[in-house]
Amino acid sequence: MNYYKKLGVTKNADQNEIKKAYRKLALKYHPDRNKGDKQAEEKFKQISEAYAVLSDPKKKQQYDTYGSADFQKRYSQEDIFKNSDLGSIFREFGINVGGGFGQAGRGRPGPDSPFESIFGGMGGANQFQGGFSGRQSCQIVRGSDLTMELPISLREVLNGTEKTIALGRGSAADKVSVKIPAGIDSGKKLRITGKGGPSANGGPPGDLYLLIRVLPHPDFTREGNNLIFEKKMSFSAAALGEKITVPTLDGKTLNVKIPAGTQPQSKLRLKGHGLPTGPLGPRGDLLVRITVAVPKKMTRKQKELIEELATAGL
Repeated sequence: MNYYKKLGVTKNADQNEIKKAYRKLALKYHPDRNKGDKQAEEKFKQISEAYAVLSDPKKKQQYDTYGSADFQKRYSQEDIFKNSDLGSIFREFGINVGGGFGQAGRGRPGPDSPFESIFGGMGGANQFQGGFSGRQSCQIVRGSDLTMELPISLREVLNGTEKTIALGRGSAADKVSVKIPAGIDSGKKLRITGKGGPSANGGPPGDLYLLIRVLPHPDFTREGNNLIFEKKMSFSAAALGEKITVPTLDGKTLNVKIPAGTQPQSKLRLKGHGLPTGPLGPRGDLLVRITVAVPKKMTRKQKELIEELATAGL
C-alpha cells in the first residue's frame, strides 16, 4: 500500500499537510456517514492506516527507508496503530472516544457502531492514544536472529558442499541441510530463514546466520581466489634450474620447470588451478613461491665448494 497516494500527499509533505489531508478524507469516508457502504469502510480503514504511519516520525522513517512491502513484514496491524493519535481528529467529528468502546451514549460509539465494527477486527480502535481504553495492544514481536560459526575445509571451498546442521540436542534436534557455494570465503554469512530464536508471543521466528570460517590447509594458503604453494629449493637448483612436481588442491600433480637463475620469493603462475570466483565463475591461479633453503650445517666438502663459489664471485 502506498500511504502517500492513499492520503493524496507527496513524500515531502509536512505533518500539517498530512493531518489536513487525512481530516478531509476521514470526514468523507467516515463509517457513521456511510452506513452499510463496504467500499467506504475499506477506504476509511486504509486512510487511517496511512495516517497512523505517516503521522508517526519513527514509523514514517521506517516506511520511507524499507518501502511498503518490507514495512508490512516488520509491522503488524497492532504495531501500526499503536500510540496513533487518531482520537483528536475523531473528536472533531463529534465522537468522544475517551470512554472507550462498548459504551453507548452521547458521542460514544456503541458495539453496533460501524466505526467499532471496522476497527474491532484490527486489534481494536481502543488501542489508539487520545483516550481509547480497553484491552492492551498485543504487539507481535519477531524472534531474534542467531549466528552460528560453520567451519569448512579449503577443499570444500573448491567444490562447494552441502552440510547438515543440527539445531538443538538429542532426538529433538532439528536438522537442516544448507548448501555451501564454491568459492566462499571466511567471514561470509549464509542465512537460513525461520531457524533463529522463537518469538515470545507467537510471532515468526528469527533467522539463523551461518558464519563461514575456512580452516587452514597444510600445503596451500589462500590469497583471494589464488592459492599459494611454497616450494623450497637449494641454491644450486635455483641457480641452475630444475624440474619439480607441484600438487594441486584437487589432487593432481603438475610437472613444472623452474628456470635457471630463479630468485628467492619469486612466483610461478599456474593458471586455472586456484579457487573458483563463484559457483559458475572461473578459477583463480596456483602460485608457486620459491624459497631458497640455506643449510644451517655443512660438511667440510660443501664448505670448501661454497668458498670456491665465493672466490669466483657467486
